[in-house]
Amino acid sequence: MLKGSNSGHWVVLGGEIRRNAPIMKPNDACAMGGHGILVGDDQHGLPFLMQAAEDLENVRTGARVEVAGGFISKQDRRLVEERSRDCHPLLLATRQLIRHLLGAPGHVDALLGKATILCTGGAGRTYLFSTAPRGATGDGIAMAWRAGCRVSNMEMNQFHPTCLYNLEVKNFLITEAVRGEGGHLKLPPGVPGGGERFMPRFDDRAELAPRDIVARAIDHEIKRLGLDYVHLDISHKPPEFVKHHFPTIYARLLDLDIDITREPIPVVPAQHYTCGGVIIDLDGRTDLPGLYAAGEVTESGLHGANRLASNSLLECFVFGEAAAKDILECWDKLDDPPEILSWDESRVTDSDEEVVIKQNWTEIRRFMWNYVGIVRTTRRLERARRRIRMIREEIQQYYWDFVVTSDLVELRNIATVAELIIDCALLRKESRGLHYTLDHPTPDDEVWRRDTLIRRGEGPRRGPLIRP
Repeated sequence: MLKGSNSGHWVVLGGEIRRNAPIMKPNDACAMGGHGILVGDDQHGLPFLMQAAEDLENVRTGARVEVAGGFISKQDRRLVEERSRDCHPLLLATRQLIRHLLGAPGHVDALLGKATILCTGGAGRTYLFSTAPRGATGDGIAMAWRAGCRVSNMEMNQFHPTCLYNLEVKNFLITEAVRGEGGHLKLPPGVPGGGERFMPRFDDRAELAPRDIVARAIDHEIKRLGLDYVHLDISHKPPEFVKHHFPTIYARLLDLDIDITREPIPVVPAQHYTCGGVIIDLDGRTDLPGLYAAGEVTESGLHGANRLASNSLLECFVFGEAAAKDILECWDKLDDPPEILSWDESRVTDSDEEVVIKQNWTEIRRFMWNYVGIVRTTRRLERARRRIRMIREEIQQYYWDFVVTSDLVELRNIATVAELIIDCALLRKESRGLHYTLDHPTPDDEVWRRDTLIRRGEGPRRGPLIRP
C-alpha cells in the first residue's frame, strides 16, 4: 500500500523507532547478531550480507566476521571501510547497534538519516530453551510494532528437536544428521520405559519423522514423565564412524565429559527460528516509509507455517540485496532529516530494584516455554496472556521511572513479542505447521488457511495479507 511513498524518516531512541530515521555509514555499523545486512552497491564492491561477531567491541578489535559465506580479516576490513566511505549513509538497526546507541546507562544517542534497515534477528530468547544467540530478543519486531508496522504469523515458532541439555551451555545444537545416521531417541533410566526408544509410538518413520513431529514427541514425553531431557543415543555405532561423521559434536561434548561413542546425549527441544515477524514486500519495505527490514525479523512470505532448513540464509541474501537496491534507486527522492529533540533523561532516577528485570525475564521465558511452546492448549494460552499483561504493566512503569539500560530495553521488547505470540496463537483455532494445539488438532483450510495479522491498537485478525 505504501510502495512508492518515500517521505518520512525514523529514529531509534531508547529501543523505540520514532519519526526520522537513524543513520550511520556501513563501516560504522558492521556488528550484527543473527542476520545482518551490510548495504552497499556493486560499484563500491561491498557485500550485501554480513553475519558478525557477538558484540561491537569484538568487531572493532578485528574479530573474524562471516561475510556472504566467507571470512573477512582485520586487513580486509580496512579495505571494506575504505571502499565504504563514499557510500550512501544508511542505518543498520541491529541489536548491537541499539545497545551501542544506549551507551552508558541512561544515555541515548540519536543518529539521523534517510532510511533504516531492521536486521535484528528473531525472538528465540523469548523461550527458556533456544538455539538463538543471546541477543535474539525480538528488538526489531517490537520496535516496528510499536511504531505502527503490521506483524504477521507470530504463533509460528520453529522448535529444533535436539538441543544439548546443559545448564552451562545454553544453545549447542545437536544436528538432525545424528538421527539420520541411526541415532535413537530413548527415555532416560529411572522412569517407566527407561532406556527404550519412544519415537516408534508416535510415527512410523520413528526418528526420521519431520522435526516438528519429533519435537512434539519429545515434549510429550518430557511433560508426561516430568523429565528435564531425553537421550539421543548413537553409541551403538562403531566409534570411528561416530568420530568421522560428527567430529565437532564429539569434540565439544568430550570437553563436557560426554563421550558420545560410549553414552547417550541429553537433549531437549529448543526454539530455533521465528517464522513470523514484520511484514515486508519484495523490496524489503515495511508499512512505514523509509523503514526496511531483512532476515529473521521479517515475515517475507518465504517460510509459511514451517520453515525449511537453510532457507533463512537465502532469505538474507535476497532481501538484503533487494532493500539495498530499492534504497539506492529512491535515495534522491528522500528528504534530508530535520532536527529532532534529544533524549530526555531529566525525570528518571537510578533503579535500586534490578532484581525486577531478572525476575520478569526469567518468568516470561519459563511460562512461554510451558504454556506457549511446542504443544499448546487454549487454557494454557489464556494463563500466559494474563501473566504477560500484568508483567508488561510492571515493565512499562519501570521503563518510564528509571534510567534506561540495555537489559531493560531487551526485557521490554521480549515482553512485547511474547504478547504478540500469545495473541496470534489464541486467534488461530486450528493446528497448522508449527502451531499445534490440543483443542484444535487438525487444520481447517476453509477458515484458517491464511495469515494472522496484528497491528498496534487493532488486535489480531485473519488475513488476507496485503504487502506494503
